[in-house]
Parts: sequence; structure tokens; C-alpha cells
Amino acid sequence: MARALDGIRVLDFSRVFAGPAATQILGDLGADVIKLEEPGKGDEARYLGVDRQELEKFGGVSPSFLALNRNKRSIAVDLSCAAGREVAMAMAQKCDVIVHNFRPGAMAKFGLGYDAVRARNPRIVYCEFTAYGQKGPMSHVGANDLALQAHSGLISLTGEADRPPVRVGTAAIDLHGSLAIVSAVLAALFQRERTGEGQQVETSLLQSSAHLLNYFYTEYWMEGTVRKPMGTANHLSVPNQVFPTSDGGVVIIAPTNEMWQRMVKALESSELERPEFATTVSRLHNRDLLVATLSAVTQRMPVAEVVRRLSAVKVNVAKVNSVGEAADHAQLAAIDGFVEFDVGGRQVKAVATPFKMSGSECVVDRPPPRLDIDSQTILREFGFDDAGIAALKAQGAFGKPS
Repeated sequence: MARALDGIRVLDFSRVFAGPAATQILGDLGADVIKLEEPGKGDEARYLGVDRQELEKFGGVSPSFLALNRNKRSIAVDLSCAAGREVAMAMAQKCDVIVHNFRPGAMAKFGLGYDAVRARNPRIVYCEFTAYGQKGPMSHVGANDLALQAHSGLISLTGEADRPPVRVGTAAIDLHGSLAIVSAVLAALFQRERTGEGQQVETSLLQSSAHLLNYFYTEYWMEGTVRKPMGTANHLSVPNQVFPTSDGGVVIIAPTNEMWQRMVKALESSELERPEFATTVSRLHNRDLLVATLSAVTQRMPVAEVVRRLSAVKVNVAKVNSVGEAADHAQLAAIDGFVEFDVGGRQVKAVATPFKMSGSECVVDRPPPRLDIDSQTILREFGFDDAGIAALKAQGAFGKPS
């Protein structure tokens, strides 16, 4: 089966999380993704969170890198020297997509900004992912996922009431941003099919975080409401949070009167048949009493019993799993939610691209690459012969000559 992006070539300057997560999806869809990295160092994520002496047991790179860099090839090019920039531009001229997450202006300083590349390759889709955007008082500021969790207000909403702020446990803004990159690149490629022209695509951690908080922002703009943390609860309805059981925790969500009534009947609890809980609004007004009452009911049952009873009457319910329980759950396997590949003789399991298409497929052709492993092959594909490669090497294009 053909893949959606067969024949599309992506030059990927990005590193760490958001950019690599996006280009991995493009690679899963069939694009030829060429990861251009710094000689001798590479993407910082190669070593993230792992002692370098321990790397070999992960196949030479960190789990973070393994998670976000399959279906790519690696070339090491030194953009700080003229010869390296010459190589990068020669590659940019023959690619369909460029993705980078340098600070604003950095690629222009390398002579690889959008205007310079477009002058050589009008069909280029040139995607720039920054921290705070290309303009404005904070455009020059670098940041990561946690910084934008703070700036956006996300961590002010996360955690228990009257407790210090808590970060979201995953790189939510980075990974949400990666999907924005993919969406924009695919839309730009679709438009190019109609017009023959590429375009510049811009997105940022700030835009990603604002999109995650969109209804909180609109609520504030319209009403002046500033929400505070509520633990696992939700200000829109109750019950809508984690409740204790005799052997763990369970999420129960019953926002409508019909669902509430089905829940009460399934739990066989007269304690919940109180006038204070009769309507959606009255339940909101009596949130603390309702949570305490329902907790007393669920705490007398094991998780499996609560899930069985409520699932049977179509009430939203879910066991609170550990990461390991969720990763090994039969349901994830049933939807082909992970892929497997070999790295350095070790079998690696990683999360799959989060969608499927009936007319094309996502396939793992390549494990995450060793730094610079594909340089010679890539350079020849872009028209460099042995003599030219040797001359560029002597000029420091691929790192300091040995």
C-alpha cells in the first residue's frame, strides 16, 4: 500500500521534542525525513535523562530520542562555517519541507531564512516553530515546555486547591505543538498542489499553550473569571473527577441528569438520592457534599466493581492506571497503538502515530538513526561527488577536520 507522503522530502533542523515529534509523524506517513544535526553532539535529546555510560543498553540513545525519531536519516553539518551552510542550502533547494525550532532570526543568520531558501526553491514549505512567536516583546526569549506551562497559566490550573502549582506530567505543550506543525505542513502541501507555490508556516509554544487553554481564556475575556486548581475535578460539572475505591482510584463523569440517575441506580445507594443532588445546577452548588457522599459509596467497592456497574449503564468511568498498566493494556494493542523496531540488537517499543488512514499506511522503515550515520548516502543523493565531499570536509562542513 502506498503511503500518503511518498516522494516528499523533509529537511529537519529541529531538536528535542516538538519538532522531532512532528517530523516523525511525517516520516511515518512516508516522507523521507533527513535530520540535520550538529557534528559531534547531535540533537540534545539523544542523551536526555540518561548517563552517557548507560546509553548502550538503550541502543546508544535515550528513550526520549527513541520515542521521537524513527523513520529519519541523520547527517551532521556544521552551520557555523560557510561550507556547512553551503551544504545545507544545496539540500534545501531539493527538499519539499523544512522544519526548524531555532530562535527567531537564527536561520537567517545562517543564510537559511525563509526568503533566502524561497529564492532558490519557490515550492518550499518552510515551517518555523519558536517559543513565543516571531514578533512581540518576548519573541527573542527562549523557552521550553515547562516555561510555557507557567507563562500560559496552565500550571496555575493544575494540582490541588490551595496548594503550590504543579506541572503537567508530560510535555503537553510540545506534543500539542507537534500536531499543529503537522496540520499546517499538510495544509501547505495541499495548497501547493493547487498553486505550485510553497509558503512559510509559523507556530509556537505560545500558540500551542493558548490553544490548550482556549475555553479558559474565552471565559476570562467574556466574564473576567480566573479559574483555580481543582485537583482532578472539573468546574463544568460534578461528578467529574477521581473517586477513591477500596483498592485504587476511579474517574466518574456523569454530567447530565439522565447519566446521574443511571449512576445512582447502578451503585444501589440511597445516600445519593438527596434533593440537593436532583439537578445539574443543584449538584454544582452542593459539590463538596456530593463528592463526600459519592466517595463514601465508591470506597466500599473495588475499582473493577465500580467500572463494571457504571460501564453497564453507559456512565463514563475509567480506572486510574499507572503508566505501566496503561502501556500494557490490551486495548492499546488492539488499536495498534504502538510500533516495534530493533535498535542495536534490542527490541524497542514506541507509541504509534495517533491516527490511521484506510487508503495509506504508516510503516516503520528505519529505527532512530545514529548521529551522522547516513551522511555519505545523503550527500551523494543531493549531487555531491567524492571529490566535492572531500573538499567540503576539509573546509569543516561536517565538523572540525580530524
